[in-house]
Amino acid sequence: MSEQPGEFPYTRGISDTAKPWIMGQYAGFGSPAQSNARFRTLLDQGVTGFSVALDLPTQLGLDSDDPRALGEVGRVGVAIDSLADIEILMAGIPLEKISQVRTTANSIGYLWTALFTALAEKRGVHPNDFGLFIQNDVLKEFVARGTQIFPPAPSLRLAVDTIEHCVRHTPRWVPLAMSGYHIREAGSNAAQEIGYTFANAIAYLDECVRRGLSVDAVAPTLFTFLSVNMDVLGEIAKLRAARRVWARLVRSRYGTQDPRSEQLRIFAFTAGSSLTAQQPLNNVVRATAETIAAALGGIQTMHVSAYDEALGVPTEAAATLALRTQQIVAFETGLNGVVDPLGGAPYVEALTDAVERDILDVMDAVDRRGGALACIESGYLVSELSDAAYQHAQEIESGARTVVGVNVYQEPKGPLDVFAVDPEMEAAQVAAVRAVRASRGSVAGVLGDVTDAALAGENIVPACVAAVRAYATIGEVVARLRDVHGAWQPTGMF
Repeated sequence: MSEQPGEFPYTRGISDTAKPWIMGQYAGFGSPAQSNARFRTLLDQGVTGFSVALDLPTQLGLDSDDPRALGEVGRVGVAIDSLADIEILMAGIPLEKISQVRTTANSIGYLWTALFTALAEKRGVHPNDFGLFIQNDVLKEFVARGTQIFPPAPSLRLAVDTIEHCVRHTPRWVPLAMSGYHIREAGSNAAQEIGYTFANAIAYLDECVRRGLSVDAVAPTLFTFLSVNMDVLGEIAKLRAARRVWARLVRSRYGTQDPRSEQLRIFAFTAGSSLTAQQPLNNVVRATAETIAAALGGIQTMHVSAYDEALGVPTEAAATLALRTQQIVAFETGLNGVVDPLGGAPYVEALTDAVERDILDVMDAVDRRGGALACIESGYLVSELSDAAYQHAQEIESGARTVVGVNVYQEPKGPLDVFAVDPEMEAAQVAAVRAVRASRGSVAGVLGDVTDAALAGENIVPACVAAVRAYATIGEVVARLRDVHGAWQPTGMF
């Protein structure tokens, strides 16, 4: 084939040189101190970047002592209420030596930016001296995860505030990870995963351009966050097609001049939805197959799911085995030394072309309906994902899709050690956030500045930096923004 790795439209990879991907593990639970201990263990085991799992109250902008947070504090991630918690979370971890600190902050991306900016200031480190990876893709929350706080339009505005601030002040940071992963986990097929992700990306980029930012200043800072599922060849083709579609999209729509704008950087996450609670050790094999697919597809950073994630927060042993899976594939198989080893294979090339056509069809359907924001507000995307998820479930139920241990080769469930969150942790975290409020000075002024910035349509991040620097809590800042923007209300369309 004529196209070589590192050449537009980058089907075969964004570089002509084989490079090891950044290895990270998604972790976080309970209190900041407990999560800090897990992170330091992973770093000792060879992780070069890590992802901070946040609990649901934090993702929804609720403090741990909010009555709506009861029973969820620290359950599916770490509880973060203020800068004090970030200081504990990152204690003993040298920011400037970590390649990436990633998080699922989507509806609170602007606050995550503010918290790490303030942390860097306290440590005397310039924020641009380390890598922060903020997911910040709030649009997909409305169709795939459900942690949205405000209505779609102001949510988009706040996400772009984060992008704008980082482009201007911390260009090393990733201010947006265009997230197809959760779209896929919600039931989409491969083409919908990429098509809807890029449709959302257009909404962000169009708003950036409206604010006067050059796409060549924004696009090189971005990542995309994609699922890698069990259809190994199909997933390889999807990753190759995604790079091609992105390169052509940004060049044709925005007239990009910088090749880095056209080079799609991919953070691959093996599919949580492919894991089964039945015979969970089978998930080691599934994760390995998906790791190999990601490596062959030419990704830049990766997380491998632990075998017990279908049952709860991973145990330390399972998380370590997931990391070892990456390391073995990278350093023992030889796959890390070759760029696009399946390039030129007739089936893979034909499959790549077919996936590309399907992606473009999906994007065209969104465009004809007014774009991503309109399709979110109308309920079109939710409807499409619901239909796809139902079809997938029916295929498993009927046996048309084989899942070992679920609809074939079943066995009685055996005993398995499952991670348990300390039941005393929630009360301790509630006491901790109340102690922060009691020990700080007045935050009325800095919170008033947040309100004023929101009302004036100013970029919200500087006011948030000042607020968290004064130890205002996440819940207090979000409450001010909710007063201005209103709260998202579910309707029949969602």
